[in-house]
Amino acid sequence: MENSEPNILTHSTDASDEQGAQRANIPFEQLNIVAVVPAYNEARHIADVLTSLPSYIRTIIVVDDASTDQTAERVAEVAAENPAVLLVRHERNQGVGGAMVTGLKKALELDAQIVVKFDGDAQMSPNDLPGLLHPLISGEADYTKGNRFRDFQALNQMPVIRRAGNMALSFLTKAAVGYW
Repeated sequence: MENSEPNILTHSTDASDEQGAQRANIPFEQLNIVAVVPAYNEARHIADVLTSLPSYIRTIIVVDDASTDQTAERVAEVAAENPAVLLVRHERNQGVGGAMVTGLKKALELDAQIVVKFDGDAQMSPNDLPGLLHPLISGEADYTKGNRFRDFQALNQMPVIRRAGNMALSFLTKAAVGYW
């Protein structure tokens, strides 16, 4: 049997990414690009996140993971103005992994060609999406992943406890998949 290991690229933020993607005439609007946004108690940031996503994302699936704040209400307000926003709610908190599984299943139901994960805490820039999408569309990669740890400005904005947790999880993930 042929080896079908995915080609994985990581990406650090670079202001020229959007310009490079535009020069390559990537037809983002012609693709069914779906964003999955796992959200737990993100009422403070979720509306800004949803309204910042580019119009070429056809559907934005927000999985409210049993938030105890006003996250679902904020999402519903944005959805009233933007039919691309779809709210899915968990009755019990399942963690970010459970929220992603729910979102990915829904994206598959919608025949997504490309699925992007976008955090509900406003720590990811939508300006980075073209640089992550380009290798997927051109066939250079099967999977791309942004890396906030290469952007010191973004890293400094991250709360210390989250930074430590992300570093630990990144190390464990790299160890588990053998990607260094």
